[in-house]
Amino acid sequence: MAAPPTIPISSTQSQSQSQPPIATYAFRAFASRLLSSIRHAFSQRRPWLELVDRNSMARPDNLSDAASRIRKNMSYFKVNYVTLLVIVLALSLLSHPFTLFVLLSLLGAWVYLYLFRPSDQPLVILGRTFSERETLGVLVVLTIVVVFLTSVGSLLISALMIGLGIVCAHGAFRMPEDLFLDDQEPANTGFLSFLGGAASSAAAAAAPAVASRV
Repeated sequence: MAAPPTIPISSTQSQSQSQPPIATYAFRAFASRLLSSIRHAFSQRRPWLELVDRNSMARPDNLSDAASRIRKNMSYFKVNYVTLLVIVLALSLLSHPFTLFVLLSLLGAWVYLYLFRPSDQPLVILGRTFSERETLGVLVVLTIVVVFLTSVGSLLISALMIGLGIVCAHGAFRMPEDLFLDDQEPANTGFLSFLGGAASSAAAAAAPAVASRV
């Protein structure tokens, strides 16, 4: 008796199982684009010696002069000023390890429980299955509680206020007359605007993972 013909088995299923999930690609694209955009933004940093040039320091004549100096210096030293803010914030968090741990845990919860978790895999905690809407609601409530109802929020606000105070003090006393300020610079190049490209690139990379949950 002749053996029955062998039915060919498609390898599509095995190939799909061996491929990483879409969320993995989205996370890698997100991290890659974000790092690339940040590197490009920080390549525009001005020399630090130019920032602390003592010969260019003088007390402003009045509040109007101080405000004008701050505006011009923020436009010119925006990357350096953001770096100072990050340093002040980092030092504050490092001096409070528990707060740093809480923020990292909150960030990890958003990343792994919602943003880049495969939408076809339900979240199960202690035998209970949570829907996407329930997961998002819990994360939002948890974020509000951590940031606004604990000492974490006050620490972040205090660090940002200290950093802004340092930036404004330097901007008011640094004479901008020796700086090359391009008058043709686009109008959207204000303080923190250089991070716009990083934010848009990161949002574009994360869009597939977020869109799959809508």
